[in-house]
Amino acid sequence: MKLYIAVAAILLVIVNGLILIPATAGHTVPIASLALVLALLVLVFSFIGEKSGEPARPVETATPGPVSVSIQPPEPSANQAEAEIVAFFGLLQEKGRLVDFLMDDITPYEDAEVGAAARVIHQGCRQVLQEHFKISAISEAREGTQVTVPAGYSADQYRLVGKLTGEPPFTGTLLHKGWKTEFVKLPRIINTERLPSIAPAEVELK
Repeated sequence: MKLYIAVAAILLVIVNGLILIPATAGHTVPIASLALVLALLVLVFSFIGEKSGEPARPVETATPGPVSVSIQPPEPSANQAEAEIVAFFGLLQEKGRLVDFLMDDITPYEDAEVGAAARVIHQGCRQVLQEHFKISAISEAREGTQVTVPAGYSADQYRLVGKLTGEPPFTGTLLHKGWKTEFVKLPRIINTERLPSIAPAEVELK
C-alpha cells in the first residue's frame, strides 16, 4: 500500500470520528464535506497505485514461422500517474472550487456560510465524480436493515464489525451500503516533463 493512501485513510477515520463528538455537532456539514473529499482521494490514489504498479506484460505476435516475437509495450512515464492525479484535482477545482475551499482558512466564517459553500462544492465535485467514475452501491439494501454477507465475500467490499464468530454466511445490520466503481476515466496527460498546474493564476488586464 502506498504511503499516501494509508495517510489519507487515517485522516478519513479521524474526520469521521469527529462527527461522533458532541462538541462538533454544529460543524457536521463541513466535517462531512471533508470526509467526502478524503474518501474520494483514497479512491483515486488506490486506482492510480494499482495502475502504476501493474507489471507490463509482453504481447506475443504469432508469425507463420516457428519464431515468435515478443513486443514489449512502452513503459509509462515516471510522472504519468502523478500528472493524472493533478489533472483530476484540476477538474475538481474547475467544477467545484474544491482546492480553494480546502486551502482557505474557514475559521472566521459562520457555519451557515461554510454550509452554503459546501453545497456548491458538493454539486461541482459530484458532477466530476459521475463523469470519471461509474460508482454504484455495494449493497442495495437500506441502511439499518438486516443483510446477509455470503460465503466467499471480498474483504475489500465488506467490513465486518462487532462480534465475529463461526463461518460465513454472516447476518447483521447494514451500517453503510459501501461504494464501488466499474471503471476510472482519468484525464490523459501527454507531456509529463513537469506536473501540470491544478489551476492557473488569473490576471485581469486593464
